[in-house]
Formats: sequence, C-alpha cells, structure tokens
Amino acid sequence: MRLLLLLIGYLLSCAPAYAQATSRPCDVATKSDHPGPACLAGHINLGRLQSGDLYWHINEFHTVAEAKANGYAEGLVAEAFGKYWVFSVGPKKLVGSDTAEVGPLPLDSRDGDFHAEILQSAFSPGMSAPLHVHSGPEAFYAVSGDTCLESPDGVQTAKGAGSSLIIRQGPPMLLMATGHDLRRGFALILHDGTEPPTTLDHSWTPRGLCSP
Repeated sequence: MRLLLLLIGYLLSCAPAYAQATSRPCDVATKSDHPGPACLAGHINLGRLQSGDLYWHINEFHTVAEAKANGYAEGLVAEAFGKYWVFSVGPKKLVGSDTAEVGPLPLDSRDGDFHAEILQSAFSPGMSAPLHVHSGPEAFYAVSGDTCLESPDGVQTAKGAGSSLIIRQGPPMLLMATGHDLRRGFALILHDGTEPPTTLDHSWTPRGLCSP
C-alpha cells in the first residue's frame, strides 16, 4: 500500500500544473479591488475563428440595462471594480465607441474550436503572478496602475488606466504590478479549446527586468 501511494504521488508530481487563475471563478461578493491572485471572470466559446485580424473589445457600463440599451446584448458580461463590463472578440470596428480595443491578437493557427478566458485581478505594487505559459496569445488591459511583463523575448511596460499589452503564444512570462498605485485590470487568453489555457512553468528564470 505504501508503495502504491508513493507511485501515485510521483505520477501527480510529473503531471503538468495548471495555474488557478483560469479555473477559480471570481466572487462578486468579494471586493474586486482587494489585492490577490487573478480569478476567472468568465469564458467565451468562439468556435472556429473568422479570417482577418481579431481584436479584444472592452466596454464598461454602470448597469446591465445600460449595456443592452447600447446594443451590447452579446458577449461576456462581468461585474468588477464597481462597474459592468462587456467583453467580446471580433474584427476591428470601423465605427463605434468601445472603451478599449486591444489587438490585433497574434495567432499561430486558426484550426480548432477556440475559447477565450477573461481574467480579473488586482495587484499591489511589486506583486506578481506565478511564472506560467499560455497555449494562445494573451492581452492585458489596465483599469488602473502600471504593468511590467517580462519574458525571454524581453520586457514590455504599460502605464496608467486604459493601457494594454499583448504577448504571443508560448514563452514563459512574469507579470508584475509596478509604480505606486493598485493595478486593477483584465486579461484575455485566446486558445484552442483542446489545450489548457494556462500552465505553470519553472523552466525559465527572469532576469529582473521588472521591478516595483
């Protein structure tokens, strides 16, 4: 019996570890501006992707009724940071008044049934996410605060409300809140539904390009 338990433990340790960020639902009863790990605001099943460049569309409203009144009946609706947000993925809009339009999203392939995970987080300055990789591109949008993203490709930074970053599929990454203010924001992971969106990764050591 002891040998069996040791074998099970070994097999579990060899299995890939998936970050909690893409599986732990956000609790709307908890203050969304309280610093802590990212949570899953919602999920969009996109199916087969259309041709052409794709963008992450973000819109904010004070009520769900206001969102519907402005023609945003479709997409993922989430309550966070004292407002209601509508998220969708699609082509660049020729006209319209999105709160933000982030993209184009870099895709290695369009084959498969695609999903979009929308994450929500609040990081105090100096706080960072565990090292991880994604099976598709990830985009970030800040409601407040500054962001630093380090990967083997180098470093990207974004400052202030409304800023955004994009990273391609594949490389391990370190996301850190910098500056002096609480970093509140959202992230989108666009991925093939047959692949886990997020996998923890400790094969790479950051060079310290991000600092509080």
